[in-house]
Amino acid sequence: MHDHPLPERGDGLWDVLPPLALVALLPAVYLLLVRRAARSGRRPLPRRRTASFLTGCVLLAVALLPPLAAFAHRDFRGHMLQHLLIGMYAPVALVMGAPITVLLRALPVKHARRLTGVLRSRALRPPTHPVTALTLTGGGMAVLYFTPLYDATAADPVLHRLVHAHFLLSGCLFAWVIAGPDPAPSRPGVPARLVVLGAAIAAHAVIAQLMYGGYLVDVRAPIAQVRGAAEIMYYGGDIAELLLAAALVATWRPASRRPTRPRSPRGTRSLAGGRAAAAARRPTR
Repeated sequence: MHDHPLPERGDGLWDVLPPLALVALLPAVYLLLVRRAARSGRRPLPRRRTASFLTGCVLLAVALLPPLAAFAHRDFRGHMLQHLLIGMYAPVALVMGAPITVLLRALPVKHARRLTGVLRSRALRPPTHPVTALTLTGGGMAVLYFTPLYDATAADPVLHRLVHAHFLLSGCLFAWVIAGPDPAPSRPGVPARLVVLGAAIAAHAVIAQLMYGGYLVDVRAPIAQVRGAAEIMYYGGDIAELLLAAALVATWRPASRRPTRPRSPRGTRSLAGGRAAAAARRPTR
């Protein structure tokens, strides 16, 4: 941790146009697919799914466009707010919009079956396992803040966008395989996923505490900003992961054993009578 100001970087047209195109394209494509799925006569998507996806698009817009984007360039606390929105809050909202289900309903039956086959393939199981998703999200944060990568992103706009893309995609992957309503190729039971989610909460807490204490952190920013960002990560990350836990628990349907129905005496007598009649009809040797 270095007590130096962050390098200034202007918000030119190149800094605004790509994120603006993204946050405009995502809802447009999603709503187009929803409309096409409705026209196909298949079961309509619940409105709460559409509202969730659009909420995720709004969160992305807040994170990637001014004024928060400009604040994130000059203040490490703004960067952490941006990171939480891009890597945690927006992915949860986007995934709860069930975009894969929308796509499957919008596609022709032949193509939908092919996509379903791809989703069920063994090749996708390792990269979509919850442990893999946890490694990408938690490991990505550790690499960003405990190596010179963060300072490099502050000076390189292309690298900066690649890091944003990583956190958005890995966040969506984690939310999908943990609690997403869409089908996933490698999804263990709810208890196992709760364990992985608990490990993610612990990893975020450890990184935030190390950052607050100034241990292992390689970020060129004032100490007050780094500590403020650590607090934002600690508390803001917990809220996002608790929302994900609530979504996961809401899908839990524990298997219940059906109670064995006791035979009535009348039914027992009927069965016994039937067996006796059958025995009486047998030829004797």
